[in-house]
Amino acid sequence: MTRSDVLIVGAGPTGLVLALWLAKLDVKVRIIDKTAEPGTTSRALAVQARTLELYRQLDLADEVIARGHKVPAVNLWVRGEPTARLPFEAIGKDLTPYSFLQIFPQDEHERLLISRLEGLGVSVERQTELLGFTDEGGQVTARLRRPDGSEESCEVRYIAGCDGAHSRVRETIGAGFPGGTYRQIFYVADVEASGRPLDGELHVDLDEADFLAVFPLAGKGRARLIGTVRDERADHAESLRFEDVGERAIANLKVEVGKVNWFSTYHVHHRVADEFCKGRAFLIGDAAHIHSPAGGQGMNTGIGDAINLAWKLAAVISGGAPVSLLDSYEAERIAFARRLVATTDRIFTFATAEGRLADLLRTRIAPLLIPRIASFESAREWLFRTVSQIMLNYRDSPLSEGSAGDVHGGDRLPWVHVDGVDNLDTLTAIRWQVHVYGTASGALTAWCRDHDIPLHRFDWHPKHEAAGLVRDALYLLRPDTYVALADASGAPTRIEDYFADRGLQTAPTSRT
Repeated sequence: MTRSDVLIVGAGPTGLVLALWLAKLDVKVRIIDKTAEPGTTSRALAVQARTLELYRQLDLADEVIARGHKVPAVNLWVRGEPTARLPFEAIGKDLTPYSFLQIFPQDEHERLLISRLEGLGVSVERQTELLGFTDEGGQVTARLRRPDGSEESCEVRYIAGCDGAHSRVRETIGAGFPGGTYRQIFYVADVEASGRPLDGELHVDLDEADFLAVFPLAGKGRARLIGTVRDERADHAESLRFEDVGERAIANLKVEVGKVNWFSTYHVHHRVADEFCKGRAFLIGDAAHIHSPAGGQGMNTGIGDAINLAWKLAAVISGGAPVSLLDSYEAERIAFARRLVATTDRIFTFATAEGRLADLLRTRIAPLLIPRIASFESAREWLFRTVSQIMLNYRDSPLSEGSAGDVHGGDRLPWVHVDGVDNLDTLTAIRWQVHVYGTASGALTAWCRDHDIPLHRFDWHPKHEAAGLVRDALYLLRPDTYVALADASGAPTRIEDYFADRGLQTAPTSRT
């Protein structure tokens, strides 16, 4: 009988990120996967700005950027001509250090995460399958099948299902997975090609038939084509080749394909589990929610799930928080997943709907409206905030309290860069901390020192006010960098009460 703190089932990006954060927080973790090796196809591509911000906690962001490809803009095409261009860099330059869409194929992403995890002394146990588990109240006993076919029992304090759409963990806890399946068949092709859309930007064709998007990959002339198959060809998806579906890319976007490196077809689902946790078991990533690829949100949402849960598990396991802290995982993440699935469903339905009215909306009305809407700064900013996930907040969470200026408890801390000082740089530490923009009182300074909570003070600047921050207010930040408490008075008693009300300890939770 082996024992660990947390058993992670599934070694995709979600499971690997959860394992990384837990290992960094001194949690004894075990991660298994029934496959023989990491994925060898690119699959998920997009790494959004919010994920890169969170990746700074483990010094991952710079390497993801160096090894991937920055996409500066998205272009919309109709009837073989570009009709609108939305530049990410111009829209997001004052909102995040990462005002672009980062392309980093999932197979390379997984290899990077595995390497970092091994550096912390944790290896993925391959060809190891979860057969089932029993939640015994004080622990979980899991049954595993090893690579040689033998069975093993292991005891853990918690089990995390990162095992995808067909999750054994979800099946075991009996969670429903309501939703549906889109009628259209998707195809994906990684190609070497030439043509105007091969300019390093994202191109989307809104036309009268198959939906089509061209995602740039690192390297000259490399791209990912994603499209739908809606006519009689969809009845023979298993036998389709690129030659059967690729003519629209050539005709509509004038892409000249020289070589196809990978081609696959698949159905797209939209589902959200009706519970994300039960007892000592948790659902994360695709085990909890799946949706269309519109906006490149899936993998990033799973990574967000993992980071949200990791610090809470670490705090409970170390004795720094009551078990009730874990209830906030579902409270915070299930609402976001439901909103996201609804949003991506609407976008996908618009892009792929059939019929004369749908064609009219896409080819005549959208080309006129989109450039006009994009001409408004507020509309461009809303779009960027939504796609990049920097808009995501936990204002309704039991862990969120107060407000100061435009910043509420549960918000992402606004990014401000002044005279070479980046206020997000302090967030690399996975621990509670306090920010003050202006002057911190002697009482607050002493309280933070006595309770071993770092206090970071930034000289007041008009940019802070423009970002919605209040001079001399205190902002208590959670280990996952979201604002826990915002208070304009700056009084340390507010922090004292915040921790006492939730039974939380203030001791640091990460390695120094």
